[in-house]
Amino acid sequence: MEAGADLDVAVVGAGQAGLAVGYHLRRTGLGHLLLDGSPRPGGAWTRYWDSLRLFSPAEHSPLPGWWMPEQPGEPFPTAGHVVRYFTGYEERYALPVRRPVRVRAVRPDGDRLAVEAHTPDGPRVWRARAVVSATGTWGRPRTPDHPGRDRFGGLQLHAADYRRPDPFAGMRVAVVGGGNSAAQILAELSQVAETLWAARREPRLMPDDVDGRVLFDVATRKAAARREGREADGVGALGDIVMVPPVREARDRGVLKAHPMFERLTGRGLRWSDGQEWECDAVVWCTGFRPDLEHLAPLVAPGGDGTVPTEGTRLLADPRVHLVGYGDWTGPASATVIGAGMAAKAAVKEIKALLEG
Repeated sequence: MEAGADLDVAVVGAGQAGLAVGYHLRRTGLGHLLLDGSPRPGGAWTRYWDSLRLFSPAEHSPLPGWWMPEQPGEPFPTAGHVVRYFTGYEERYALPVRRPVRVRAVRPDGDRLAVEAHTPDGPRVWRARAVVSATGTWGRPRTPDHPGRDRFGGLQLHAADYRRPDPFAGMRVAVVGGGNSAAQILAELSQVAETLWAARREPRLMPDDVDGRVLFDVATRKAAARREGREADGVGALGDIVMVPPVREARDRGVLKAHPMFERLTGRGLRWSDGQEWECDAVVWCTGFRPDLEHLAPLVAPGGDGTVPTEGTRLLADPRVHLVGYGDWTGPASATVIGAGMAAKAAVKEIKALLEG
């Protein structure tokens, strides 16, 4: 299918969620393209910090149809290994990916959806009968407008821009946030710098034997219970921090001790409401992300948390649009490698029924 031609389905994004959607679409016979804004395969995994690991072993982190190969000497595969797997996956299934193509807007166009994009050859529009948005969240880092941010004279960066600890050697660094990114970045920064961890509430460490397999199972059970009108504990009941090996090692060194959130930044560091201060050279904001959904603005306005109303993966504002890979609100554990496959299968099933009905 050539760029600019009419399509049955346009998939926006070719990271883990987009690849899973592409796998299931190729089995339907529907004409489709995957439009990816990155210059190379791998999705957000090409932009993560160097030491990031999967939360699960390779055999428990597959995309549909092909098991992720093991990485020798690494029980939890590295980001580079995941990128190689995604690259091979595209080739194995000959998925029709166009890149770099940055989709700017999806808007109604008669009985179609116009997918407006910027390509290396200039602006281009595809007309599709259905659209799957699979852009994830990494492109929309969230940094709170904390008092004094504009006064701090040191370095500030979000986890999305962090790569490795070496540039921080010998510094005093504050890591802000209570989730997995904060714990993993703190774990390695603490080996080369003096660190302080600040969070709005005390982070809860998960049991050592909880990994991505357990999290996926818990999320799946909760989703099933919700469909049946029952209550069930979700992933949040287990804690906040998955104890991957570097984080366990940091805990054993006594590093994982979070301070309450500071009241404001000063020109030289942090200040708490009781007057205590901590001077530092840098602040790393590990404060999360919002869904990257700007291209859907002509169809729906995101809420305060950045999400849009959906039923399963289907956008309530337009049933021709599905969202895959943004978190539990678009399918159980759909922001994980293995969870993306389940959400993708459900979305493609609905799209096929819509287009062939």
